[in-house]
Amino acid sequence: MNGLGNEFAIFDLRNKPAAIDAETVRIIADNKTGPGCDQVITIENRKGYDGVFMGVWNADGNEVGACGNAARCVGWLLMNETGEGNARFMTGGGELYALRIGENRIAIDMGEPRFHWRDIPLAEQMDDTRFVDVKLGPIDNPVLWGPSAVNVGNPHCIFFVEDAESQALDRFGPMIEHHPLFPERVNVSVAQVTSKHAIRLRVWERGAGITKACGTAACAATVAAHRRRLTARKATVTLDGGDLGVEWREHDNHIIMSGAIEFEYESALPESF
Repeated sequence: MNGLGNEFAIFDLRNKPAAIDAETVRIIADNKTGPGCDQVITIENRKGYDGVFMGVWNADGNEVGACGNAARCVGWLLMNETGEGNARFMTGGGELYALRIGENRIAIDMGEPRFHWRDIPLAEQMDDTRFVDVKLGPIDNPVLWGPSAVNVGNPHCIFFVEDAESQALDRFGPMIEHHPLFPERVNVSVAQVTSKHAIRLRVWERGAGITKACGTAACAATVAAHRRRLTARKATVTLDGGDLGVEWREHDNHIIMSGAIEFEYESALPESF
């Protein structure tokens, strides 16, 4: 499946004697040795969690807490399974609630964003994570500086720029991902605010590289933009793969992210896996 071109290989491991490990993930994610994808997703009954659990593995083999676009795909699968219009499931980042809003359109309640430096997490104390001390380029004349940091199930660093298209994200994305300020590494975005209700976003995903879309990055960018008084609480975020709707609700502080999903095909891995 994919969410706006963000590619997932999704495995239903419920009641199956199978397990995913880092090496297997890397083989599956590489289109030379497997089907190829940005993330490997599992649907499973995991010990220590109530109900259905969604596991998220980046292409480099590391398991992470959340993936917004994958959550919309898993929500769609679970709703088709039950025939209901909503679904709840657990992730490493917490419980998610999915709602069908169209034939192939799903909204996800991503819960509350976290801003405290320990929750992101950062390696050192910063009292105002709207602007964190990261610079690119010469110290006295940096090219980019003062990004926002936020956790929406995984850590994000967002640079606000005048022109998102002109930024060499493929060059500095991996540098910021591995910056010592981010002990768990970080997803890196460049965000161009085009109106009070619109953001153009490009994303370097932790462990995956540049992707066509990233749901948690869209949520993080909208929240960060509003905290810096650049946008309203509701915005359309345009990624390389298309548009996501994001609303940071005032009454409960929850982020609602909505967009299209696509079911591509169903298959099975060969016995060699």
